[in-house]
Amino acid sequence: MTVTLEVRDGVGTLQLDRPPMNALDVAIQDRLRELAEEATRRDDVRAVILYGGEKVFAAGADIKEMQAMDHTAMVLRSKGLQDAFTAVARIPKPVVAAVTGYALGGGCELALCADFRIAADNAKLGQPEILLGLIPGAGGTQRLARLIGPSRAKDLIFTGRMVRAEEALTLGLVDRVVPAAEVYEQAHAWAAQLAKGPALALRAAKESIDAGLETDLDTGLTIERNWFSGLFATEDRERGMRSFVEEGPGKATFL
Repeated sequence: MTVTLEVRDGVGTLQLDRPPMNALDVAIQDRLRELAEEATRRDDVRAVILYGGEKVFAAGADIKEMQAMDHTAMVLRSKGLQDAFTAVARIPKPVVAAVTGYALGGGCELALCADFRIAADNAKLGQPEILLGLIPGAGGTQRLARLIGPSRAKDLIFTGRMVRAEEALTLGLVDRVVPAAEVYEQAHAWAAQLAKGPALALRAAKESIDAGLETDLDTGLTIERNWFSGLFATEDRERGMRSFVEEGPGKATFL
């Protein structure tokens, strides 16, 4: 399989599996969308890890496959490409990218779909599409600018340069840098902690933040208010408040 989904302790690992560099061809894109939608549906998946394996996250698109496409073929394919990544970004559960080795082009764009990014100290990230006479086509011009700001995004996209993990941390492109041998372990610890949390409240928080970033403040506050009041109808809210009153903060357990 080109992508797999394995679940342990409430954490689903979406792992790319196309050696040696996890080049993101059409088959891997389509399978990624299918499994992202499956992770969305499954109640036993409460948090998700994006992972490419110990050596490389994803070095980008399959250039040989793309070279054979003309304008018409890419017009037909480009929405499928974006839909695959959007399916990952819209998983209504906490998602962490465990980035090892190269995360370039589509690989970097896939990491951008996560809520949190943990990178190996040997990771290299970038959007080198300009060196092919192209621009990022799987969300890079949009998600990267929203994450690190337009000026920094333009620097990376205009030059096509790669950044090492420490610079990526300074830019805000990744959130934590750890030894390469610890990337998956730390990603799983982050995801497993959140997998024990209140699923509906986590979904509400994620959707409120993500949707609010796409609109004006007043509309964002309305989104927040609707989710906030709606959570008063949930068992998790009852559990959380009852535990706080009876036992003190931070001791509630959620189903």
